[in-house]
Amino acid sequence: MVAVRAIEVREFGGPEVLVPAEVPEPVAGAGQVVVGLEVADVIYLDTLLRAGWGGDIFPVRPPYVPGQGGAGTVLAVGEGVDAAWAGRRVAAPASAGYAEQVVAEVAEIAPVPDGLGLAEAGALLHDGTTAVLLARAGKVREGETVLVAAAAGGAGSLVLQLARDAGARVIAAARGERKLALARELGAEHTVDYSEDGWQDRVRDAAGGDGVDLAFDGAGGELGRAAFRAVARGGRFVTYGTSGGTFAEIDPRTAAERDVRVTNLLEGGPPPAAVSQAALVEALDLAAAGRIRPVIGATYPLARARDAHDSLARRATVGKSLLVV
Repeated sequence: MVAVRAIEVREFGGPEVLVPAEVPEPVAGAGQVVVGLEVADVIYLDTLLRAGWGGDIFPVRPPYVPGQGGAGTVLAVGEGVDAAWAGRRVAAPASAGYAEQVVAEVAEIAPVPDGLGLAEAGALLHDGTTAVLLARAGKVREGETVLVAAAAGGAGSLVLQLARDAGARVIAAARGERKLALARELGAEHTVDYSEDGWQDRVRDAAGGDGVDLAFDGAGGELGRAAFRAVARGGRFVTYGTSGGTFAEIDPRTAAERDVRVTNLLEGGPPPAAVSQAALVEALDLAAAGRIRPVIGATYPLARARDAHDSLARRATVGKSLLVV
C-alpha cells in the first residue's frame, strides 16, 4: 500500500489532538481528480469541528483527516474526466484536506490563472468564494457606508476590498491595533476596535449618526448582534460569522420594526456546488487582475497543523493561515 502524509484527529479536543499520520494514497473515481496539494487551506470551521461542534450539521467522527481542500497540481483523473486536466494548477475543494494528496470532484475545482501563485489560490479557496457570495448578498452600492466586522480575517479582509472596489465607504471593526492597521492598509476609511465597550456607537458616529447602510458580520454571537445595532433604519445586515460557535441571532420583530433586511449566508447550509465553483472562479480572476489580494498572515508546515489551530483559537492570526504541504 502506498501511503501519503496527512494530519488526523483521533479524538475531539484541543489543537493537541491533531497528529501526523500516514493514510492510503487516494484514487480518483468517476468524475474526480487527484490533486497533489502545495498548500492546504485552514479555516475557522476546522477548529470548531475538531472540538466536536456541529455534529448535527457536519457528521465527522474521529479518526478523520480534517480540512476542506487547498491548491496544487492535478496528478490523475478518473473515469469521464478530460485528460487535459492532468498537470494543471487548480484550487480544489475537498474533504480530508490536511494531506499531501486529495480527491476532488472535477465539477468543483477551478483552474488557477496564470500569474497567480498557488498560495494565493489556496487562500482564496473558501474565503474568496465566501467573500464573493457575501458581496452578492449585500448588493454593495457606490457611495454607501459599509461596516465589515472581523475585517482582518480571511473572508472579512476580502469583503472589505470588494466593498471598497464597489465605491463604498468602509468602516472596519476588528480586535487590536495590528488588525486595524491592516484594515486601513486595505482601504478602510474608519476603523473601530470591537473589544471596547460601545464600539457600535462609534460606528454609527463614523457613518454620520444614523448608522451604516450595510453591515457584514464575520464575528457572530454578541459581537454580531452589536454590529446589527449599528445598521441604519432601512439598511441591510449580512451575517456569516461563528467565531464563538454561534451565529448572531437577530430577533425578526426587531429587524422588521427597523426595516432591516437580515441575511444569514450559511443558514440554509452550503450553496450548490455550481454556485460555489462560479464564485471561486470569480475570486481567482479578481485576484489575478489585482483587484483583491488575500492576506496570508501565517504559514505552517503540514506537521504543525496544531500551531495553526492554536493561533486561530487565540485570535492571534491576522488574515489567512495555510499549511505548506
